[in-house]
Amino acid sequence: METIHIQRQIQHFEQRCKGAGLKVTHQRLEVYRELLGARDHPSAETLYKRLERRLPTLSLDTVYRTLATFEKLGLVHRLETAASQARYEVLHTRHHHFLCDVCGQVFDFFWPSFDTAELPSNVGEIGTVDHASVVVHGTCTACAQAQQEYDARQAESLQ
Repeated sequence: METIHIQRQIQHFEQRCKGAGLKVTHQRLEVYRELLGARDHPSAETLYKRLERRLPTLSLDTVYRTLATFEKLGLVHRLETAASQARYEVLHTRHHHFLCDVCGQVFDFFWPSFDTAELPSNVGEIGTVDHASVVVHGTCTACAQAQQEYDARQAESLQ
């Protein structure tokens, strides 16, 4: 990620925290920086493991509480997976997610026609929509290929 873009994101982070009356602590900043550089939609546990050497006083509970705070401030997006393990990302650009139900990887994709589609009129009767996104579940190409290779080996061994 470009240095200028990272600096802007950090400035935005600091402004959101200060605007909410939160101190920009070293731990909060490091959690945000780590998440800002992550491309794998890490879980709280994964973030903790990545940060524990740099921040020996950091606890897993602190990471969970920090992520919850960031989510309330609109700084991060939480993605629930099929395994019920929340994964996190910094909100960069509007996108959607493909979740592989085999390996658990999360892939970003763009869907401009969805983004510009109008919601059905009866949704307004239900409530106010803050945002909409799509999570597509399936099998990624790597997992599908691995399964095909396994099936081929199994078929050969039966002959």
